[in-house]
Amino acid sequence: MIVRLLLTVALSTILLYAWVEYRRSPAIGILSMLAAIFGLYFVWIPSHATLLAELAGVGRGVDLIIYVWVVISFLLLLNLHLKLRAQMELITVLARAVAIAEASRKRTEMRR
Repeated sequence: MIVRLLLTVALSTILLYAWVEYRRSPAIGILSMLAAIFGLYFVWIPSHATLLAELAGVGRGVDLIIYVWVVISFLLLLNLHLKLRAQMELITVLARAVAIAEASRKRTEMRR
């Protein structure tokens, strides 16, 4: 029962975070809300997770939840990686623009 309460608090916190995040990123907010709601549902009614796992061809409900969590984690990791790459490319473009502007300014000063 203690684990169930701890998971409820954790998932409720995620639900609150998803509600706040919805304004910034609706897709992430909705997906986080859905994950938290399903998590709360399966925490309080674990037999339904087992039933769903059997329908999916997985042995236990816990196994199904872990598999889904791993997939979600990999998707989040990929998303973060792609955002980081985009930021690094933007920094490279900005650094080149600053270097070219600085070189042009110095060349103009040397001509005077």
